[in-house]
Amino acid sequence: MDNSLKRRCKARLARVRRVRKSIRGTPEKPRFSVSRTNSHLYVQLIDDANGVTLAAAGTMGKTQADGCDKKSKESARKIGFQLALAAKAKNIETVVFDRGRYKFHGIVAELANSAREAGLRF
Repeated sequence: MDNSLKRRCKARLARVRRVRKSIRGTPEKPRFSVSRTNSHLYVQLIDDANGVTLAAAGTMGKTQADGCDKKSKESARKIGFQLALAAKAKNIETVVFDRGRYKFHGIVAELANSAREAGLRF
């Protein structure tokens, strides 16, 4: 592997570890994890104590929100709202937000704001 690729991979992992070193999800307060690709967006509610995903949503897959086929701010709003509704159905009111290696800006911020508007607290 080229040295620059190794350096970028190590820097990416360092960003993730820096954000997640103090974040842990519990059954009462799960981790709201965000994952992005070039064309899709995924979110999960994770209980780290038991190693279980409590709810998930994304622009692709079984839990796809209506009208969300590509990664955009509008899709992020719909996905955040959908995940907040799924959390409320499981009696989850508060979560710990895990942005991963991504900046809290643009699509990630829209996702978080729509989840807050739907009733999740973090």
